[in-house]
Amino acid sequence: MSRFSVFAALCVLSVVGAPAVLAQKAAPATATSPQDTRPPPIPTRSFASRSMFSSLHLSPDGKAIVTHVTASRGKFLAVLDAADHSLQRRYALNDDDDVEWIRWAGNDKLLVSLSTLGSFFGDEVRYTRLLLLDMAAGTSDILGNDEPVVEGDDVIFIAEDGSYALVSVQKDVRAYPSVYRYELAAGGKRWRVQDPRPGVWSWHADSSGVVRLGTGWRLGRLRIYYRSGPDADLRLIEKLKADEIEDKFWDVAQIVSGSDHGHVLHEGPSGRVGLYIFDLSTREPVELVYEHPEHDVESVLFRDGKPVGAFFTDVRDRAHWLDAGYAETYAQLERSLTQNEIWVISRAKDNSRMLVRAGSEADPGLIYNYDVTGKRMEVLVEMRPEIDITHLAVPKPIAYTARDGTRVHGYLTLPRGREASGLPLIILPHGGPYGIRDKLDYDDQVQLLANRGYAVLQPNFRGSGGYGQDFYDLGVGQIGRGMQDDLDDGMDWAVARGIADPARVCVVGGSYGGYAALWAVIRNPERYRCAASFAGVTDWNLILKYDRRFFTREASRRWRQRVEGEEEFDLDDVSPYRHAETLNRPVLIAQGKKDDRVPWSQFRKFTRAARKAPVAPVELVFDEEGHSFDEPENEQRWLDQLTAFLAKHNPAD
Repeated sequence: MSRFSVFAALCVLSVVGAPAVLAQKAAPATATSPQDTRPPPIPTRSFASRSMFSSLHLSPDGKAIVTHVTASRGKFLAVLDAADHSLQRRYALNDDDDVEWIRWAGNDKLLVSLSTLGSFFGDEVRYTRLLLLDMAAGTSDILGNDEPVVEGDDVIFIAEDGSYALVSVQKDVRAYPSVYRYELAAGGKRWRVQDPRPGVWSWHADSSGVVRLGTGWRLGRLRIYYRSGPDADLRLIEKLKADEIEDKFWDVAQIVSGSDHGHVLHEGPSGRVGLYIFDLSTREPVELVYEHPEHDVESVLFRDGKPVGAFFTDVRDRAHWLDAGYAETYAQLERSLTQNEIWVISRAKDNSRMLVRAGSEADPGLIYNYDVTGKRMEVLVEMRPEIDITHLAVPKPIAYTARDGTRVHGYLTLPRGREASGLPLIILPHGGPYGIRDKLDYDDQVQLLANRGYAVLQPNFRGSGGYGQDFYDLGVGQIGRGMQDDLDDGMDWAVARGIADPARVCVVGGSYGGYAALWAVIRNPERYRCAASFAGVTDWNLILKYDRRFFTREASRRWRQRVEGEEEFDLDDVSPYRHAETLNRPVLIAQGKKDDRVPWSQFRKFTRAARKAPVAPVELVFDEEGHSFDEPENEQRWLDQLTAFLAKHNPAD
């Protein structure tokens, strides 16, 4: 069945070809090719290619679509007619600006968060600011101070008619943020509605635009400021030391105007995060709205001041719908579309039009423009326009028992057209490491490796998110130790089942996964044939010192404690840089020079030290990239080098 006939079963919607204005390639057939047929090699260019369109949002009235466009001629924002996709307006952007997000303010204004790489006392940071586009007036304005600040785009409220917004913004880069009211018009006035408070970085407004809550750490204490309404004084209601805090997780999702109640994501007695109504004046729970029996609630969708959906992850992203209308919309889409992952990413206020993203772990996906009233759906964007999905592999959830009895979950992708016996294995640990996890979702690198003939194992090692507080806590102090054991035990599981050849196992990863790859071949060279690391940490003590500039003193202390654990532990013992001269396995190590997450010095120190090792690493440097790739050509270069490196040191055939 082709992607264009998926609605035939219900005859509810009619699907037409992709609009010419977006110039998208026709969607390929669904993955119906026999799994025992070995697919042709998919070019690395196809995995590195991206749709030029991102951040698509419908206007509240459903008449326009705004999107960020990255083309050979530069970056710009495009406003399309939602009915026929004709270009209505085009706003050019500076090459140095990255778009963090786009939000409609009414039907004819746009707020755009722009970030620019800058320097603060010699360190690279991202400065943010707000761009206001008033389409009716034909004007564009930068909101805020002339001096660059890190906290310049935290919009905490937008009036429904688009007349004003509340923005939490720093006066200068050294200051705590205040809250300003901006008139959203050319030359509009602004005035401060909330003074800064020492330590407060997070301000919250209620559903009518009153600043009600501020939280943050200062001098080792969590400070919480609160006011009951527009005429009440802001008062300090809590000042707690870290060891006095009973709530391990407490995140305000929405404050209800006219009351002291708010919706809060909170870890309840079960140890799982659920959605609660809290009395914010006392920080006491009033009512449990929803808690999943096994998984943490990760986020909540609100509509007209009410929660309509709670989101969690089991093997894939899921939603529990609290609103019957939303539940019915998704039920209809799921009956009509063949993909496993279906999400409405934007909708008109009256639900007359929706943008729907549909894909799966073996399908990078499409975005449809769904005219609900006219019962008509069009393909708007293909996420990987050059990939034929009939050649992709299907990841499956797995679980194994680690050496200490801990149950570890993960995902295994087997190459198509090869017997699942004695395969070369790539262990692909995720980044983070804490609170992050892999899930059943499309992944370019997984699909590329499977296409080249490798089995790919993605373990959600201890400390990963989504499995409850106890599993998270098992990772505390276990970087390079228990976390690494979980990777080794995953290898042993695949070998014991006959899936993997123990003599043909490599580790590949980025960020923390890049660290785990380097540490794997240094700690256990007898196990692993090779490793490839992109932007991996190489010295934990140095990275913790570097991170202090981004954290408050208390947050920095807690982050260090999480990495080190409760007992004194010498992080040099698990830092690849400190053992680089012992490297005796092939390593590919890559880094972007503009990385502001894992600084360039981490790469430089390791590679210099490793040049005296029995096996020197293969180095790959990207002068203009950061912690991930902005340019498809650079990502293709990484994938080309990775596949060539693996073909040399761990060939699939």
